[in-house]
Amino acid sequence: QCLLNWAILLGLRKKGRRKRTMKLKQLESLLGNLQQFSNPKVELEQYPTGPHIASRMLYMAENSYGDVTEKVVADLGCGCGTLGAAAALMGAEQVFGIDVDSESLEMATANAEDLELDIEFVQCDIRNLGWRGSSVDTVVMNPPFGTRRKGADMEFLCAALKIASGAVYSLHKTSTRDHIKRAALRDFGAKTAEVLCELRFDVPQLYKFHKKKEVDVAVDLWRFEPKD
Repeated sequence: QCLLNWAILLGLRKKGRRKRTMKLKQLESLLGNLQQFSNPKVELEQYPTGPHIASRMLYMAENSYGDVTEKVVADLGCGCGTLGAAAALMGAEQVFGIDVDSESLEMATANAEDLELDIEFVQCDIRNLGWRGSSVDTVVMNPPFGTRRKGADMEFLCAALKIASGAVYSLHKTSTRDHIKRAALRDFGAKTAEVLCELRFDVPQLYKFHKKKEVDVAVDLWRFEPKD
């Protein structure tokens, strides 16, 4: 089990960090320079979160709800670290990136260093994630859709709602909308579950079973609030 003592980790937060003002186009441009998966693992459903979606996801979280700037943000299943980097660029007080894959974390670390961002990366299987003490404020994530391993998306959502004290932002296939809302409210203790917008997720030809050069998948950007 990965038992993270959040009280200790949060004690490492940088003090006096200056609030950043980041325009949407500038944020998307910076994210567009990040390295992405060179050898993605199909069993982990590793698909890069493109700069277009990542920038709008974090920009909306901050400018519509105030959930990023000067907040503690966790990126679950962080992969190459795009969402975590976006949070840091938007002025998060501290960002944690959590992923089971060591190669992804190496790339995420390199991406953070290239942008001179202070992000704490932790290797852990989300199914074994434990916690102590204070929770993070906001969780952002692009979890597996559950097409290779049924229920993977639900495992991420369950973990996120246990960790977050303020809000969870997550991408899920539009075709699962009813199931996601029902599970969040009934099974995982969410107080609210709202689809903020529907997006087109560009899935490139990464694996052998992909027949087309790229496919657009309809996804929902969700905002969940955990119960007090």
